[in-house]
Amino acid sequence: MAGLDFDPIERAGELWEDRIGPADAMRLATSLMRVQQLVSSELDAAVRPFGITFARYEVLRLLSFSQRGSLPLSIIGERLMVHPTSVTNAIDRLVAQDLVDRTTDPNDRRRVLASLTPEGRRVLERATEAITAIDFAVGALSPEDQRATYQLLRALRGVDVPTP
Repeated sequence: MAGLDFDPIERAGELWEDRIGPADAMRLATSLMRVQQLVSSELDAAVRPFGITFARYEVLRLLSFSQRGSLPLSIIGERLMVHPTSVTNAIDRLVAQDLVDRTTDPNDRRRVLASLTPEGRRVLERATEAITAIDFAVGALSPEDQRATYQLLRALRGVDVPTP
């Protein structure tokens, strides 16, 4: 870690073991949180020039993958594994930026659909170039380690579905 001549999480783990007990779970949870902060910060910095956050980038990308060109907000929340309020906030901001259109589902007027605007597609493509240029902020791991880490983290995310 920059500026330190020791790993602060490892040091905390040693102290935990001395004073409380086994520290493997604490080390892992603390490491996951720190990595999440670092990766999020780098991804947000990569897409900031396009006026979006990584969370909004994920919404744009998910919409681009939809077969019909639009998705209900409830499906966006399920697929991104976020609270409905987070989806509504992201969509509100994307609509205000003219990156997404929000419409009522003609087949079920209770559902709200979101779809990309032409400007949304343009921003999405430029942001994708920026994110792939930094290897999604996980380039410190080899492709093999990226796949292995992904597999390990699936259990923590509660995903039981086997990968193809």
